[in-house]
Amino acid sequence: MVTTEEATLERARTGDVRAFNDLVITYQDRIFAKVFSILRNRQDTEEITQDTFIRAQRGLASFRGTSSFSTWLYQIATNLARNRYWYWHRRRRDASLSLDCPLGEEADLTLMDMLADGEMTPAEQTVTREFIARTSECMAELRKAHREILVMRNVQNMTYEEIANALDLSIGTVKSRIARAREALRELMGEEFL
Repeated sequence: MVTTEEATLERARTGDVRAFNDLVITYQDRIFAKVFSILRNRQDTEEITQDTFIRAQRGLASFRGTSSFSTWLYQIATNLARNRYWYWHRRRRDASLSLDCPLGEEADLTLMDMLADGEMTPAEQTVTREFIARTSECMAELRKAHREILVMRNVQNMTYEEIANALDLSIGTVKSRIARAREALRELMGEEFL
């Protein structure tokens, strides 16, 4: 017996926009909640939620149904959210404020007016140096293929497409290799640096 969701999913696969919109309405709140639990930022969560449904719509034809649609959708959302989290975490976004952000109700005074300079404190410099040193040590211990793909992605800031072209791989293979390389690096670095 075919469920209503399965019927809606099948109609969406054939290009029925209304059917896909029904799926979006069904899952958007749950996807938003899942993404927000990872990112803790409303604007990013809204963007990732939207991207999740865009990716799902584009990939609907290749959805094999080996898992439920909701599981597949959650996996897309989780992957996108984790990628966004690590992108901003590396750039310390969660610890930053705009320099021209007004302080208080009167917009006369901004953060830039209050700060003498943007230098890190000695404690922050020490932590950063320790992190960089530990990362370098652990990168040297990685397999060559893992080290190479992490350098391309995180040091050279190459896109998945650029890496795929350079290594003559599919984008999916690039993404999975990066995920495995990051996991290997995390294991080497230990819990104190997570």
